[in-house]
Amino acid sequence: MQLRQQPLSAPGPRGPRPAAPLLAPLLLLLLLALQGAGAVPVRPRVSREYDDYYPRMPPWALPRGILEQAAHAALHFLNFRVGSPSALRELSLVQAGSAWMTLRKEYHTDLGFTTKRFNPKDGKEEPLGECFAQVLFKKEKPRPTVNVTCERFLEKSRQQREDYLLYKHLKQLKVPLGAVSIPDSHGHIDPALRPVWDLAFLGGSYVMWEKTTHVLRYNLAQLTGVQQWKTDDDTIDFEYTVLLHEFSTQEIISCSIHLVWYPGKPLKVKSYCQGQQTSDEASEAEEGSAVAPTELSNF
Repeated sequence: MQLRQQPLSAPGPRGPRPAAPLLAPLLLLLLLALQGAGAVPVRPRVSREYDDYYPRMPPWALPRGILEQAAHAALHFLNFRVGSPSALRELSLVQAGSAWMTLRKEYHTDLGFTTKRFNPKDGKEEPLGECFAQVLFKKEKPRPTVNVTCERFLEKSRQQREDYLLYKHLKQLKVPLGAVSIPDSHGHIDPALRPVWDLAFLGGSYVMWEKTTHVLRYNLAQLTGVQQWKTDDDTIDFEYTVLLHEFSTQEIISCSIHLVWYPGKPLKVKSYCQGQQTSDEASEAEEGSAVAPTELSNF
């Protein structure tokens, strides 16, 4: 008996493909319109269990500029944790990221951004590579939680050499620093006072991170006075006053900062700002993490 071979065919009915629902293109147009208006892209849904635990608000409820806010917070925290005036970074450009807000009013951000060297000696911009960060802004509270890692830093030998030269310069100062204005009224920084300005910015990075919220961002505007104390050990002990500029309110806030620094050791900062009930003290044990690997595989 001869067996007849059955023709192969795809399972299921064959026929015209059903038309896409009308709702999908309307949602796509709405999303494009929101992105054109500067809205932050919505983070993809991870899992139903995750969403049930962290219910989310719609994207238009997010503050404008939340990713840039997160990048500045991450850099303030990174500068403080690295503890090197020679390795200070500032923001160049936010490249990509996502943000979302839970019903608990916590703002979660994932982002990547490029950086450049703070206050380069020759005045020319010096790129320092990319950073990636996860920043959590708690419910209307300061001190965001930061996890940040960067692509590369200055060469270790160069950083150590520049930190040591700055340290040596400060240790050899014979005339105590007193009432100074850095920058001066014309925005100029005397080259002899640049090491003092860099060290003030290093300590100020902790204060700016500590005061940052999802809507409040600070910048070091001026150093108005500094006192260097003699110590029994080899550390640099400074007490100084800075003016912080708050961007959204345009307020200028005066803060007193006590800083203890030695190259290669964790920075110690104690601060008090006007209108603050108690002083804050910081050392290497702070919430969050700042990692400076040469590779990005561990992020």
